[in-house]
Amino acid sequence: MKYFFLKGTLAALTLIISTGAIGQNNDPKSTVEKFNTLLYYIERMYVDSVNSEELVEHAIVHMLEELDPHSVYISKEELAAANEPLQGNFEGIGVQFNILKDTIFVVATIAGGPSEKLGIMAGDKIINVDGKPVAGIGINNQDVMGMLKGPKGTTVKVEIKRGGVKRLLDFDIVRDKIPIYSVDASYMIDDQIGYVKVNRFAKTTMTELREALVKLKSEGMNSLVLDLQGNGGGLLNTAIEMADEFLSDNRLLVYTEGRSFPKDETYSRRPGLFEKGRLVVLIDEGSASASEIVSGAIQDWDRGLIVGRRSFGKGLVQRPVELPDGSAVRLTVQKYYTPSGRCIQKPYDDGIEAYQKEKYERFETGELLSLEKLDLPDSLKFTTNIQKRTVYGGGGILPDIFVPIDTTYSSEYFNDMLRKGAMNQYALTWVDQNRDMLSSKYKNSDEFVKNFEVTRDITDGLVKYVEKEGVPFVKEDWDRSFNAVSIRMKALIGRNLYDYNVFYEVVNKLSPAYMKAINVLHDGTFEKAKLAHADFKN
Repeated sequence: MKYFFLKGTLAALTLIISTGAIGQNNDPKSTVEKFNTLLYYIERMYVDSVNSEELVEHAIVHMLEELDPHSVYISKEELAAANEPLQGNFEGIGVQFNILKDTIFVVATIAGGPSEKLGIMAGDKIINVDGKPVAGIGINNQDVMGMLKGPKGTTVKVEIKRGGVKRLLDFDIVRDKIPIYSVDASYMIDDQIGYVKVNRFAKTTMTELREALVKLKSEGMNSLVLDLQGNGGGLLNTAIEMADEFLSDNRLLVYTEGRSFPKDETYSRRPGLFEKGRLVVLIDEGSASASEIVSGAIQDWDRGLIVGRRSFGKGLVQRPVELPDGSAVRLTVQKYYTPSGRCIQKPYDDGIEAYQKEKYERFETGELLSLEKLDLPDSLKFTTNIQKRTVYGGGGILPDIFVPIDTTYSSEYFNDMLRKGAMNQYALTWVDQNRDMLSSKYKNSDEFVKNFEVTRDITDGLVKYVEKEGVPFVKEDWDRSFNAVSIRMKALIGRNLYDYNVFYEVVNKLSPAYMKAINVLHDGTFEKAKLAHADFKN
């Protein structure tokens, strides 16, 4: 068997080996000596000069690749950025931006951030930063982040061009902690059904979710659609807290087990805000890890219905291991299991590349169109804890109600527009040119969602714009995708004018799983699903 080694310093490598990355049957001391000896001879005898630190870094990376797809090395320089989504904040000026025609456009300011407090607005163009021009110089996203992010309390001077204002506007922005939100959207679908979209499992996720649930309940919610589509996971503890929010009475939520760690069971322990009422969870092939813990616990306890497509299949738990040079390894130390005993980790014997491609290959095998294409041997069968329904392990959470991927409006022309970001850019430009008219015509987002229509002038302008961006018009594709184009344009305009709440409220009409969830709650399917009504109904 081949062994490789990963990034860091020699001391870092020694630490990994001594903490058990090498198997139990190996002698850690002799293994370290073997590596030290090889490195010694390379440094003194190799034909060309070598960078020993870089060699060790590459060795560590490859060693971890031999273990599993989720054990990874993170350099000191990358560590802070890698942790930001899980910490729930970063330090900067608090804007969302796009680069359009070599100019930085402010798409939105982040609520409570320093830019919002100073009056910077969506549609503003950032022309100079700290006296240096940033427009027309070929700037990229990484350049912008480097200029605008920085330690809390430091100041950056920004000059902005605003529509209707002849002179540049000067802002001295004192950087601060900027929240990274986990809840993209929360709103009432109708007078009884609430909707919450969660994009990650971070330290602040549960605070955001509870705020959303309180608000929706005050508006009359007695049924909930929890959207975890595309949610790649995050913190295990946050997943446990979320499952606890929907399950009561000291129920097993998840358990973990590993070679060096005993079985650890976690139970629901606190009153949740939505332990009763009808619950539908949306998942797809992009829902992984923490998303699978939550949906698995809800499914195993017959608490709600899982709607969508088979989830990604990540059942491995990583623990951060700090290395002496400031870098770190996220090392897989346990597998997690749903309450019924399912390990939903999919196989990774064919290597990392094949593992990552597997979710895209589901379309080629036909699984995204029909579950009949999926091989489900009896060895993967489990039963739910109350109603004894059949569920499956061995590679993701299988939904209770399967919804195939929808290709009704798909076309090469539409896909090219999306890939090039042309629709986003056009919507941003159009809103910038029509902001005053929109603000006066639609007093709030509800009026916009109810009354705004994408006119012929808007779609004609879009066609001309994307042609300039190198996407030639294809009438057959346009006719096929027109409904999707119109809905998405309205959603993008609403996002640029208001927020992501409006975006999802509009664009979700294109989501078959979302529409199916509403039907399930309206047509009696939920009541006929043999769930644990005696335990969970209102």
